[in-house]
Amino acid sequence: MENIKGKVVVITGASSGIGEATALLLASHGAKVVLAARRADRLEHLKKRIHTEGGEAEYLVTDVKLRKDLFKLVDFATNRFGRMDVLVNNAGIAHLSRIDQTEVEDWEEMIDINLKGVLYGIAAVMPVFKTQGSGHIINIISTSGIKIVPLQGVYAGTKNAVRTISEALRQESNGKYRVTGISPGFINTELADHMKEPAIQMATREMAAKIAISPDAIAGAVLYAVSQPDNVDVGDIVVRPTVQD
Repeated sequence: MENIKGKVVVITGASSGIGEATALLLASHGAKVVLAARRADRLEHLKKRIHTEGGEAEYLVTDVKLRKDLFKLVDFATNRFGRMDVLVNNAGIAHLSRIDQTEVEDWEEMIDINLKGVLYGIAAVMPVFKTQGSGHIINIISTSGIKIVPLQGVYAGTKNAVRTISEALRQESNGKYRVTGISPGFINTELADHMKEPAIQMATREMAAKIAISPDAIAGAVLYAVSQPDNVDVGDIVVRPTVQD
């Protein structure tokens, strides 16, 4: 884990769930974390907690739907710490519905956050990584992009797109920077809070109570990937409950 100490890590969607757990874990191992999300109060609270526990953190309110926000975020991190080593593209949202319900606004929001938000992050950080000659992009994907089920078609589509982009970017890098895709299964997060259909929301919460695992499990996977020697690229990790199909 010595390889992680002092690294500058930017995490989107850091105000809760996987992003929050990742920030806490990496900071506890000596990383300098830059927290990004839309909820300033949650970011401020997390920053204070990390400082109280002896870590180093800064934050910037960021909406990954806005390309300019991602460029501001990267500029903020590099100006504050002088470099940037890792981008964790974690921000995401899930709207579950049948495709023939044509919930187009929900589709657009998932595309804007889950897919375009990741691409904006890559676009913002790539000039820095090229100048440094090193860097690491970690994309939080989903097992929904591995096993396709009803109600998750468009959500899974955005996640499969990120999976494809991650692998293409890894191959194109020729070892100049590392790319990791991490696919969480059923994780205990605020996922159900964003669901509009009461029946789907209730079913998701019931399932979460039965099988969901802690966001700490995904944070551990991020820590593992980041802590590898510079010549080791962990390409793809799947982390899910042992009982999940």
